[in-house]
Amino acid sequence: MIITKETNTYCPRCNKHTLHTVKLYSKGTTSGLKVGNRRAVRKRIGYHGKVKGQATVKKVAKKQKVLLICKECKYTVERVVGNRTKKRLELKTT
Repeated sequence: MIITKETNTYCPRCNKHTLHTVKLYSKGTTSGLKVGNRRAVRKRIGYHGKVKGQATVKKVAKKQKVLLICKECKYTVERVVGNRTKKRLELKTT
């Protein structure tokens, strides 16, 4: 799915439509020291079954997210583009 690098859309901080730069969203790395992660590792030790709370169904596609950065006030808004799709987002070069 191809999207433009700049788009004119509503900014909640400016309370009007302004020009926004579009940046692709990428998830950061998760820490292995969080409580839920430590608990899951502890439950997996030995002859146990599945860890509680694991998803049984794998999703085929992800919801594509972009970050919209207002050019006037530099406010950043996350937005889901389209619905679930297998196609990756790419920015238009021209």
